[in-house]
Amino acid sequence: MTDQPSGGGDAPHHACRDIGHLVEGVRRFKSRFYAEAPALMRRLVAEGQEPATLMISCSDSRVDPAILSGAGPGELFVVRNVANLVPPYAPDQGLHGTGAAIEYAVRDLKVDHIVVLGHAHCGGIRAMLATAGGDRPPRDFIGPWVETALAASRLHVADPTAEDGRREMPLDRLKEVPFLAERASVLGSLDSLMTYPWVRERVEAGTLVLHGWWFDLDTGDLWATDAPGQPLMPVT
Repeated sequence: MTDQPSGGGDAPHHACRDIGHLVEGVRRFKSRFYAEAPALMRRLVAEGQEPATLMISCSDSRVDPAILSGAGPGELFVVRNVANLVPPYAPDQGLHGTGAAIEYAVRDLKVDHIVVLGHAHCGGIRAMLATAGGDRPPRDFIGPWVETALAASRLHVADPTAEDGRREMPLDRLKEVPFLAERASVLGSLDSLMTYPWVRERVEAGTLVLHGWWFDLDTGDLWATDAPGQPLMPVT
């Protein structure tokens, strides 16, 4: 998510921007893959998809997982939502779009990896911090959704000034360093993934690996961890 919703209602309307360049992009895609690599596209149509990786990323327009990773057609199964969140396993009659995508990727596509991709300057995480401080954004769905990340921030972000290093960082201080909450949210989503029984079963069997990534928009660096509960470290 790009920017935290403002507290003053909807943004003023402006003239619709042209999207003709996106149509041209489709033409270039067709030329590149259907004209220059027809065997790949025929195989993807005839044999179906077999992606090795499920990528759970933010809806933010600045962090596109395929562009960022250089993945080609058929390589990634992608789920995008505000703040790249994975809610805990809770099967009921509700609508669970993220859970449905995870289930299909793990149980049907048999992916080998799940990557939770967070990023710097995440408006969803800023909205979460504002909601935690009692300033829920005036939106129908965003506030309750981003609250999913609050428990993770409290669990994975400790106050470095505390004697035992364990006390939760006060909210006002956390707002000054939102990147800590962004990385903590990634770890929280990895924790949530392990609440899905068929994810846990495959992780424990060694046939599925979970990864946490955080992309720094300011520098282009990637931080990562390959184990739930372990801190993210710079890898680029």
